[in-house]
Amino acid sequence: MNDARVKEGWVKTLWRYYRFPGSWAWILHRISGLVLTGYIILHIYALTTLQQGEKAFNEEMALFLTPIFKLLEWFLFAFVVFHTLNGIRIVLIDFADASRYQKVLYRWVWVLSIISFVGIGWFIMLH
Repeated sequence: MNDARVKEGWVKTLWRYYRFPGSWAWILHRISGLVLTGYIILHIYALTTLQQGEKAFNEEMALFLTPIFKLLEWFLFAFVVFHTLNGIRIVLIDFADASRYQKVLYRWVWVLSIISFVGIGWFIMLH
């Protein structure tokens, strides 16, 4: 490894690398994928209460109706929407020869993600 980069610090090196929209899209897609993987594991673990009977399962489901879990569900939706829309953007870039529209598509991913996030937030918190 280059000694100059080690002395410079890894944060500066990473910040310089991630300044482009494509780089941000890449790292955020990976982060959202990791969050969704963690959720799937947690979801499967939560379903193991089915083996402990109906009462244990209903108590756990009641916990999931609390405001903190509604908030977590809202943010989970944000990760799902961003990961989905960014995945569609990647497919368009790779298979539909849309690489020249990469920055525009990335902006649309954010616009649609934010609109969806606000809309579902209203639905989750008020219903």
